[in-house]
Amino acid sequence: QVQVVESGGGVVQAGGSLRLSCTVSGVRLNDTGMAWFRQQPGKEREGVSCITRSGRGIYYAESVKGRFTISKDNAKGIMYLQMSRLKPEDTAMYYCARAWTCSVTDIDPFAGTYWGQGTQVTVSP
Repeated sequence: QVQVVESGGGVVQAGGSLRLSCTVSGVRLNDTGMAWFRQQPGKEREGVSCITRSGRGIYYAESVKGRFTISKDNAKGIMYLQMSRLKPEDTAMYYCARAWTCSVTDIDPFAGTYWGQGTQVTVSP
């Protein structure tokens, strides 16, 4: 069973930076694509960024392109999301999960994904 633990969230002023971590167990990162998702109050969860199992495919939502960087350490079983030039609209609960689709047009989780507790990111104006 795949389990994830997200960490690294916090409160930051607009323009600041944070690095999120996703510690993964139950699957090797070089055997699966992974993704970051976020959910704002009253909105559906959306894909933010994903990385294919090889690491050669990396994709971002338009809203974060050029500001966020996804990476992973296969040996440690950890995926990261470096977030820079943060905006108030980035405020959300951030989650990580295995990626069912990871492409320029789609970042989707597996159906029936068991979500972790997430990590809250709050960006003040």
